Amino acid sequence: MNGSELLAEILKKENINFLSCFPSQPLIESCAKINIKPIMCRQERIGVAIADGISRSTGGKQIGVFAMQGGPGAENSFPGAAQSFADNVPVLLIPGGESLKKSFISPNFISTNNYANVTKWMAQVNDINRLPQILKRAFYALKTGKPGPVLIEIPAEIWDQNLNELNYTPVKKNLVRPDYSEINDITNVIINAKNPVLYAGQGIMYSDAEKELLNFAEILNIPVMTTMPGKSSFPENHELSLGSSAVSTTKMISHFLNKSDVVFAIGTSLTRTPYGRDIPEGKIIIHSTNDPFDINKDYNVDYGLIGDSKLVLQDLISCINNKVTNFEKYNNLNIRQEIKKIKKEWLSEWENKFHSDETPLNPYRVVNDLMQTVDLDNTIMTHDAGSPRDQIVPFWESTVPKSYIGWGKTTQLGYGLGVIMGAKLANPEKLCINIMGDAAIGMVGMDIETAVRNNIGILTIVLNNGAMAIERPTMPTAIEKYKSHSQGGNYKEVAEALGGWGIRVEKPGKIISALSEAINITRSGKPALVEFITKENFDFSKYE
Repeated sequence: MNGSELLAEILKKENINFLSCFPSQPLIESCAKINIKPIMCRQERIGVAIADGISRSTGGKQIGVFAMQGGPGAENSFPGAAQSFADNVPVLLIPGGESLKKSFISPNFISTNNYANVTKWMAQVNDINRLPQILKRAFYALKTGKPGPVLIEIPAEIWDQNLNELNYTPVKKNLVRPDYSEINDITNVIINAKNPVLYAGQGIMYSDAEKELLNFAEILNIPVMTTMPGKSSFPENHELSLGSSAVSTTKMISHFLNKSDVVFAIGTSLTRTPYGRDIPEGKIIIHSTNDPFDINKDYNVDYGLIGDSKLVLQDLISCINNKVTNFEKYNNLNIRQEIKKIKKEWLSEWENKFHSDETPLNPYRVVNDLMQTVDLDNTIMTHDAGSPRDQIVPFWESTVPKSYIGWGKTTQLGYGLGVIMGAKLANPEKLCINIMGDAAIGMVGMDIETAVRNNIGILTIVLNNGAMAIERPTMPTAIEKYKSHSQGGNYKEVAEALGGWGIRVEKPGKIISALSEAINITRSGKPALVEFITKENFDFSKYE
């Protein structure tokens, strides 16, 4: 087998079903020959996002792979790698490369010289005999420990070199669990806390620890909030759910986080970000992560616990059951009633927006009507950057694991379109929805044709207010003199011109019927786009 055939066979052994890609790349043809379907994108950044969506929506059980041309293809892919790196997503990137004879000759773009800051690990294959072992290391890095992108660069001559025999078995991951003495100490802190809060991240979903998180919360009656990437790791229709935070948040999170004495963060890096909720000063912080370099990175933590989230929670539950003989005192705290009361107050503050009959449409009316229309247990939702994210994250109720893809420690407009295509490829039985603004679709709209061509039946919702509304405070003079925030377009017609199905909605009474029709269209494998003409919105759910 030559290099590209060898690499394709390894991907097949690692259960890769799709190759997100853009030519020219020898791997595309070799993968197609063994029934790994190439998903040809229109731009490389979205190609990486498609691979990203495969990995996120499966909790890393399927690894998304993106293959691109060396030079310009690798250059164009850098933003996608940066987004995946910021959000700790396991994606395999396979760029072609210059000949080894051209190493260290400027201005040739060598990926391994340039991707160091946006990958977990990377390597260049400089000999065909090393390719299987390098791929083993790559998949081990993708599956073990804190997730992140891995890049393997294939120089030009390696594609055609031959190896007589492939000796490769799929990689198994390793898990880490903490020492019992650490579990014992932290159990004592938690069971003696007066107002503990669980702060859950996406590591819960990568370790399949959703059941353990639910069990842990229930036995001690502890309220649970999630990070934006961790949204859907805990059912938000549960009585102990406080919801999730982006720039916007829920009133329950604000209330209970401020009231807390102990915050137990698990499955999260606890990176301070504008797109998440900071832990207030004066709290006892317990931080459980699978990466020791996260501990004390942004917070001075009182207790660190290194290990896989599932194993950590299992050990803590076992220790709690051994120590606590009377659970009644935890059940009598009326925590659930307090959460219910505050949630009711919070939602009542937004009720008029959820049911607004104004035109242009109120975006909260669109989000609320959508949530009443879909089967939440069989839907995967993602947002885009900017206002759509902050309108959706607090209010969208995620009921089952991995039903929401929250992204954005860096916030690239349009990334959600690729992510939701990847999610649909990996979960064809689910309704997969992305909500984006007019600025976001302006960045990536041509890739709707990628969904059309590959029969990826996603539902795209565009909230079109004709402007970059949230930028008004940042450039008032530019807006007044030059209308620099204004944007225009008929995105329903764009979708139709690209082969998709589209509808434009301007009246509130038409929202649900349009959504129902679009959902039905997606069942045939055809992507649908619903464009809502909305007002500029400056109301967000923010609480200190």
